[in-house]
Amino acid sequence: MQAPPLAGKTMGSPDSSFAVAEWSDPGGPAGERPRFIAPWHVHHRDDEAWYVLEGQLSVQSGSERIELSPGCGVLVPRGTPHTYWNPGPERTRYLLMMPPGILRLIQRIHVLTDRSPARLAAVFEQCDSALLDWPAEL
Repeated sequence: MQAPPLAGKTMGSPDSSFAVAEWSDPGGPAGERPRFIAPWHVHHRDDEAWYVLEGQLSVQSGSERIELSPGCGVLVPRGTPHTYWNPGPERTRYLLMMPPGILRLIQRIHVLTDRSPARLAAVFEQCDSALLDWPAEL
């Protein structure tokens, strides 16, 4: 049996003990403000990890900014405010490792037709997470 490529898909489900997704971001204009892949947020009960396959990825974990290149990864512990983005114009590919609560949150966000701040905040809250205001000191 040959396993299918993971590219663009998720291995695992909200019923699994963890899930792995391979995602990509095409990059954007150099020198612009970061195009956040996720808003500044926190997961109250769940850890989350990234592993870069190609390109670059920046992760803001609390007050620490971590720059990841291929072969590098980072774990953001539960309770730590964070976001991430592709810092350059080139494509990035990465693995996102998460427990079912975060996968459930992501799936709910992706099917939203109303992505107003109030609706997004409600979905985060339902998944034991919270949207946060960007801190002035960062």
